[in-house]
Amino acid sequence: MGRPIAVSPLSRPLPDLSTVAGVRLSAVAAGVRYQGRTDLMLAEFAPGTVVAGVYTRNACPGAPILWCRQAQTTPYARALLVNAGNANVFTGRAGIQACEDCADAVSAMFDCPPQDVFLASTGVIGEKLPQQRIIDALPAAQAGLDENNWEQAARAIMTTDTFPKAARRDVTINGTPVRLQGIAKGSGMVAPDMATMLAYVATDAKIPQNILQSLLSAGCAKSFNAITVDSDTSTSDMLVLFATGLADNEPVTGPHDPALAEFTEALNDLLLELAILVVRDGEGATKQIRVDVTGADSDVSAHRIALSIANSPLVKTAIAGEDANWGRVVMAVGKSGEPADRDRLSVAMGGTWIAREGGVVENYDEAPVVAHMKGQDIEITVDLGLGDGQARVWTCDLTHGYIDINGSYRS
Repeated sequence: MGRPIAVSPLSRPLPDLSTVAGVRLSAVAAGVRYQGRTDLMLAEFAPGTVVAGVYTRNACPGAPILWCRQAQTTPYARALLVNAGNANVFTGRAGIQACEDCADAVSAMFDCPPQDVFLASTGVIGEKLPQQRIIDALPAAQAGLDENNWEQAARAIMTTDTFPKAARRDVTINGTPVRLQGIAKGSGMVAPDMATMLAYVATDAKIPQNILQSLLSAGCAKSFNAITVDSDTSTSDMLVLFATGLADNEPVTGPHDPALAEFTEALNDLLLELAILVVRDGEGATKQIRVDVTGADSDVSAHRIALSIANSPLVKTAIAGEDANWGRVVMAVGKSGEPADRDRLSVAMGGTWIAREGGVVENYDEAPVVAHMKGQDIEITVDLGLGDGQARVWTCDLTHGYIDINGSYRS
C-alpha cells in the first residue's frame, strides 16, 4: 500500500476483550509485504480443540482456502497462522507448496499433524508468497504467544482496514459459564459467499464438531452472508470457529438443544457485530446503510432484492451525496430479476414512507428524510406487497475514497 488511509468515520473502538481458555495468540512482523508493522498472526489452541468453518464460493480460491477445506475433514485444530500483505491466490503449485511448508513448520512447533494447522493469507493476488519470511518469523511468534494478545492479533491481519475489529460475549450452557470472542478483518472485496474478509471466533464451550458447524453455518447466513461493500466476492474469505472445550459444560445433543439457546443467540449476535464492523470499514465509506425488504414472494427473493439495492452504484452514490433518490431504489428492485409490481411497491427512508402504489405519497414531507440522509446510519425499507418474504442486508455508501484506495492498492 502507498499513502496511509484515514480511519473510517464509522469506526468503532475495540470492546473490553478478555481471554478464552485454551487460546494463546501472538503478532509479529515477518515483512511479507508491509514494513514497520506486524503482519503475521499465530494462534495456538489446546489439544482437542474442534473446528468449524465456512469458506468463499469464489471459483478461483486461494491456496489457503483449499488447505483449510481439506484440514477440516478432521475435527481438530491445534494452530492458526494468518499473514497479511499477500493473498497466496493464483500462484499455482508454488502456492500449495507455501501452504505445505508453513503447515509443516507450525506442526513441528506444536507436535501435531499438519492438517491440524489452519492457514490464511490476505492481500495482493497473483504474487508468490515468500513463505520463508513467515517460517523465519515463527520462533518469535511462538515465543510471543499469550492469552491476552487478541488486540495485537486483530491488528496484524489488517490490510486496507482502518481499525481493528473484535467482539465478545459471555453466556452459559446448562449453567456453566462460557465465553465467545472473535476478530475480523475486511473493508473491500466484500460480498456474500462469503462477504477481502477473514473472521476467527474462539470459545471455551465443549461442542461436537457437527453441532458447531451447524450453528456456524446458520449464523453466517444472516451476518457475513448479509453484507456487501462492493459486490465482489473475495478469493480468500473464511469464517472459522474454534471450540477448546475447556469450559467442560454438560454434553449437548444437537444444534436445537435448549441448553444451547443462549449460546446460539450470543454466537449469532457476535457474528453480526463483526460483520457490521466490516461494513463500517468499507473502503472509502462515510455512511452505513441497512436495507430491509418485506412483502416479497419468499425470503430468498427478498434477499436477492435487498442485495440488488445494496450493490447498486447509483443507490450507493446517492446516499454518499445525501440525496434521498428513491427512484434509484425502485430501479434496483426492478433490475433484480425477482417478482415485483410497480403499483404495489412502497419505499421508505429513515422510517418515512416516500412512495406507495407506484407514486409519491400524497403530502409527502421531505424534511425528516433530508435530515436522516445527513446522518451516518441510513435505513432503506422496501415493501413489495406480494407475500411474506423478508430479508435484511447491510452495505455502505460509495465515495471517491473507494477509488483512491483501490487505484493504488499494489503501489
